[in-house]
Amino acid sequence: MNKMEKTFTVRGARNWASSFLEEHNREARVGELMLLHLLDAKKHQILMRQTEELPEGVSHTFQKWVQEHAETGKPLEHFTKKAEFYGRDFYVDHRVLIPRPETEELIEAVLSRISPNMSIVDVGTGSGIIGITLKSELPETKVYATDLSEDALEVAQENANALESEVHFYKGNFLEPLLEQKINPDIIVSNPPYIPVNNRSNLSNTVLHDPELALFAEKDGLAAYEAIANQALQLDEKPQLIAFEIGHDQGESVPALLNKLDPNAHLTVIQDINKKDRIVLWK
Repeated sequence: MNKMEKTFTVRGARNWASSFLEEHNREARVGELMLLHLLDAKKHQILMRQTEELPEGVSHTFQKWVQEHAETGKPLEHFTKKAEFYGRDFYVDHRVLIPRPETEELIEAVLSRISPNMSIVDVGTGSGIIGITLKSELPETKVYATDLSEDALEVAQENANALESEVHFYKGNFLEPLLEQKINPDIIVSNPPYIPVNNRSNLSNTVLHDPELALFAEKDGLAAYEAIANQALQLDEKPQLIAFEIGHDQGESVPALLNKLDPNAHLTVIQDINKKDRIVLWK
C-alpha cells in the first residue's frame, strides 16, 4: 500500500490522494473533498495554502479515509457524516440513503405545483431530506413523513431538529400510519426503493453502502410503487398530486402500473437535467 510522507503539505496531500485513488479506479476528486472537510475550508482557500503543512491529526485521518475509500468504496458522506441537499446540510450515515442530486428535481416539481396550506406526506423518508426541505421552503404546510426503519427515523428526526423543521414522523409501511390515523394528505411525494433485486450485482460497492431497504424492490423494481399506489387509493379522498422519483428506465413501466390501478389517472413523466426519465406525477 502506498504511504504518504509523515509530514506533508496541502499540495503533497492533494497530489498523493489523486494518484492513489486513480490507481484504485476511484474518483480523484473525492480526496480533495475529504481534505476540504478536514480543513473546514473552501477550494479557493486551500489553493492559497498549498505550501502549508497539514496538522498531524488531519494528516493521519486524511490518509486513513483515502485508503479506506479506495479499498472498500465507502462513500465520502459516510466519512464526513454530511450531505448537501437543496442548499442545506443534512446528517447522514450508514442507516440512510445518501441524497442524490436528481431528487432536488423532485422537490422542484412539487414546489411548482403546490398551493399554500396544503398537507404533504413524504413516504419512505430516509434521512428526511424531502419532507424537511418542503417544510423549510413552505413553512405554512403541514408535513408528515413515514418510514419502516426505526434507524432512518432517528436520523430524520435529528435532521428536523437541527434545521428547526416541524415534520411529523411515523413508523410504518409507506402510507399505513396515515391510513390508521385517518390522515388524508393533499400531496404524496416519494423516492421509494426502485432498483430490481436482480440488478444488485451491477451496482458499484459505493452504492451498496446504502441500506438495501432503501435501494431494492421486488417485481422488477415496481413493488414499492404498487404498494404506495394501492394505499393511496384507500384514502378517504384521493390526493391532489402524487409525485414519484423513478429509475431512468422506468418512464414507461411506472405509468403503466399506475394506469392499471387507476384508469382515470392523469400521468406526466418529467425528465431530469440529464434528459433521463426521473419523475412521474399522478393526478
